[in-house]
Amino acid sequence: MRIGELGRVTGATPRALRHYEQAGLIESRRAANGYRVYDEEAVTRVRNIRHLLAAGLTLDDARVFLPCLDGDMTAGPASGKVLRVALERLAVIDERIAAQQAVRERLADALREVTGRVVVDPSVS
Repeated sequence: MRIGELGRVTGATPRALRHYEQAGLIESRRAANGYRVYDEEAVTRVRNIRHLLAAGLTLDDARVFLPCLDGDMTAGPASGKVLRVALERLAVIDERIAAQQAVRERLADALREVTGRVVVDPSVS
């Protein structure tokens, strides 16, 4: 199947598919006209990649999952390496949340100083 069809079936954009290919997560062959052609198995692989990305992992993180991207990733037990990557990504997300909370608190404090009241919802004036 060509890139447009793979995109329609999986919900991925052609640009994302080219990015996954550049990252070494999917493969294609070239037709005589130069178009990318993907095997049917690419559908499962792309869906699994998108699932990992939606869960907050990066394409670099997804490389650890290469051995199980072509099947049901939830069927077997997770390897130690996979768990380590997921836990590391969770820690990064937690750090980002904490940093954003700190920024929010500083802004709320500044608004409290200016307005003399606690601002909980910025849409309420």
